[in-house]
Amino acid sequence: MSDDGCMVRKPWELPFLAEVQEVAALRRIVRLHLKTWGLPRQVGAAQLCVSELVTNVIRHVGSGTPTSLRISMNGTYLRIEVRDPDCRALPTLVAAGPDSEAGRGVALVDAIADRWGVLLGSDRKVAWCEIATDLNASNGHGGGVRVTRAEAMISLYGAVASPRALNASRLSIAVARDAAIDVMVDLLHWMGAHGYDADDVLDMAQTRYESGL
Repeated sequence: MSDDGCMVRKPWELPFLAEVQEVAALRRIVRLHLKTWGLPRQVGAAQLCVSELVTNVIRHVGSGTPTSLRISMNGTYLRIEVRDPDCRALPTLVAAGPDSEAGRGVALVDAIADRWGVLLGSDRKVAWCEIATDLNASNGHGGGVRVTRAEAMISLYGAVASPRALNASRLSIAVARDAAIDVMVDLLHWMGAHGYDADDVLDMAQTRYESGL
């Protein structure tokens, strides 16, 4: 996170050997990384796309193939790339039946991702897909109207707590974090003053947050 409140989402790449036992580890890494990027809603789709693209390498190029996973932002789209050294075995979308073992991986990627494709180089190929987010910029925040309301409230709260903030175009992320904590603490005091148990309120808030309500 930068000091101006923008989310820094730098591309990252992880080399690995394309083996079945690596898929679960890659899924965990993707989940942790996307949560750090503030993209929890894209975790499920991204994990499935990574699983299928890596499995495609294992099946059609070979187990143990040196491969790499790259995650980046392309505008407001989350971009996933799986790179391997074989330019011949190309992922292809085919009509796979319900009992077919072949061809279903690319079909799943086609159904889940907003767009996908294959790039060929002289010594490698890159199978890629992109998943839409609810961001308004690559370094923006998701969350929709709730995050927008929260940012407005935090800005007002910070301005009241620190008059100097009135002259700032935006609160720094550190000041905004402290203001957000103050908002939550004061709301818990308000709940207590009206006879509500703070732990119960926090449990309900956590449940709604995790369910995306």
